Amino acid sequence: MRPSAASAPRYEVGVDIGGTFTDVVCRSDRGVMRLVKIPTTRANPSAGVLHAVQYMAKEWGVSPEQIGRFVHGTTVATNAVLERKGAKIGLITTQGFRDTLEIGRQNRHAVYTVMLKPETPAFLVPGSLRREVPERVTASGEVLVALDETAVRGAVDELVAQGVKAIAVSFLFSYLNPAHERRVAEIIRAMHPQLMVSLSCEVDPAFREYERTCITAFDAYLKPVIDRYLENMETDLESNQVGSALQIMQSRGGVASSRIARRRPVRLFLSGPAAGVIGGSMAGDSAGCEDIITIDIGGTSADIALVSRGKPLIAAEGMLDGYAVRVPMVDVNAIGAGGGSIAWLDAAKSLRVGPASAGSEPGPACYGRGGEQPAVTDASIVLGYVDPAYFAGGSLQLQPQLSRRAIEEKIAKPLGLTVEQAALGIHRVVNANMAEGIRFVSVKRGIDPRRFSLVPLGGGGPVHAAALARELGMRRVIVPLYPGVLSASGLLAAPVEHESAAAFHDSLDKASAADLAREFAALDRQCAELMKVEGIAPAAVDTQYFADVCYVGQSYHLEIPLKLDGDVIARVRRDFYTAHDRIYGHSAEGAVQFVNLRSVHQARASAVPGDGAYQVEEGDPRKGARPILTEKSGGFVEAQVYERRRIKPGATFYGPAIVEQADTTTVIEPGWRAEVDGRGNLVLTQGELK
Repeated sequence: MRPSAASAPRYEVGVDIGGTFTDVVCRSDRGVMRLVKIPTTRANPSAGVLHAVQYMAKEWGVSPEQIGRFVHGTTVATNAVLERKGAKIGLITTQGFRDTLEIGRQNRHAVYTVMLKPETPAFLVPGSLRREVPERVTASGEVLVALDETAVRGAVDELVAQGVKAIAVSFLFSYLNPAHERRVAEIIRAMHPQLMVSLSCEVDPAFREYERTCITAFDAYLKPVIDRYLENMETDLESNQVGSALQIMQSRGGVASSRIARRRPVRLFLSGPAAGVIGGSMAGDSAGCEDIITIDIGGTSADIALVSRGKPLIAAEGMLDGYAVRVPMVDVNAIGAGGGSIAWLDAAKSLRVGPASAGSEPGPACYGRGGEQPAVTDASIVLGYVDPAYFAGGSLQLQPQLSRRAIEEKIAKPLGLTVEQAALGIHRVVNANMAEGIRFVSVKRGIDPRRFSLVPLGGGGPVHAAALARELGMRRVIVPLYPGVLSASGLLAAPVEHESAAAFHDSLDKASAADLAREFAALDRQCAELMKVEGIAPAAVDTQYFADVCYVGQSYHLEIPLKLDGDVIARVRRDFYTAHDRIYGHSAEGAVQFVNLRSVHQARASAVPGDGAYQVEEGDPRKGARPILTEKSGGFVEAQVYERRRIKPGATFYGPAIVEQADTTTVIEPGWRAEVDGRGNLVLTQGELK
């Protein structure tokens, strides 16, 4: 008998669609949480959402009408760029600036490469699809040359005749005076209502012509793709009677309604990794730790991020496929290191690991799907870390003999090593790569990683966590209850968030508190309109203010939090000097100026008080023992094997040990102490070997 509407539980659902699996987390308002991994439909990723709804109804008895919140993390925006599957778009610019997108900057990342490759995304808009029109706004925002509307109409008709689906508009100094860009949008919509339009004054109202044009072109390139993808998903949910609107994770770490996300698709870059960082923050908070470094190790990559005082670091600019994209995003350092990363020898017979990956098809040699190259997972089997019969909870039976053969033929024999020595070398190399990635997000910013706890995510995170912490001098590792689906859990923990920014170029000597208050009031109105669309009351919104600040003449700026009370100007100056010294190692009193102002509005989205109490299964958690080889042990040592779901809160044991669960395996090296806390976290600390 179906419970009455009044007595039926309500559910929140997080769905994170990855390349191999779609992770689903379902949490009730009574504290019960369920999770599952469903194979991703590569040809149609959005079908994973429909499969999730059907699975929950069939297996868990969760009717669609009971779903009060549905949050989705997606890689569609990122993949559209990586696979060059965005829309055909046109670009309209100020006369004389049509090639800004292709010229870019003088900076080159590979400075010692003889044959330089372009580092500008000219593929977004080939030269034949760029048009320039007479108009000009000065550096002070005054109209110098009026917009030639006849030229605009001609340019639009030419682009439409060439089959464009969207148009990007980027005029010189439009961030100071957007009138011309807005007029172009009106003309386009009157002439061709089906065309989508991206204006630089809305996408990125800040100085630097190339960066602003670049991100506006990316926005137009993605807009038809994202609009179609999310519209299909909304239709699927509605047709299945799901009783909630669709929410989407944004790259900054907050969620927004699908309707708003469709307007601003460029903010969906790193949607999936951002959810993982939020999930890691949630795990750190549950363990009473605000300063953490998260590392999400999947099959192909390791995504690394730093969380300080409970807040993920936010970057004003990120990198995507080698291109700089100026959009606020959780500062994630992604490197080519994962379970599928291939081990190989270079011309000097030096051992390398990655960035090439075996993926899931054919996968590492042990998958038995035709892969002949040894991967990190193969090394993990040889070292005794992974049980071939219990990989992915036993859903995939691995073949250890294939791992040994691949490592022996490709690595061990050429180097004159045993298979075990070669496997340990593979782990040492990939761990060194990941440790360097962790230093990149910490030491490079003047932050000592030894003050932080390491939170491993993904299927491979807990396998490498203790070794990484040891190499970096970190003394605490927090392994969440379900690391493999933590990104989906992070979706439910993320707040609804909207951000608005504007250029503001006054020096600190010239600006006043009244000037700042006036500018922030305008930004607050923009954010308030977006929150109104979300249906969130103003009283539930928390507002934060930030300013991008630099020395006069300096090329790059730092983001400084600020409060509009007291002597705000003096406080911004002092905080800027402190931040500059921390990040660059020096600071000096001098002329300082504002660059941009930013208002961020947040509201708690979840109506569920938590994930519920940690539930323990009955039975002996000890499953037996097997020999493992670690760098510290020097040889194979006997490791006790535990089943995680049977370890009670407060239980303590010491390495060497292995903790197994359906979504991952945790390796506890000699010299580490493990304890399960009241929330189910497995907390590893360095201690005496017992």
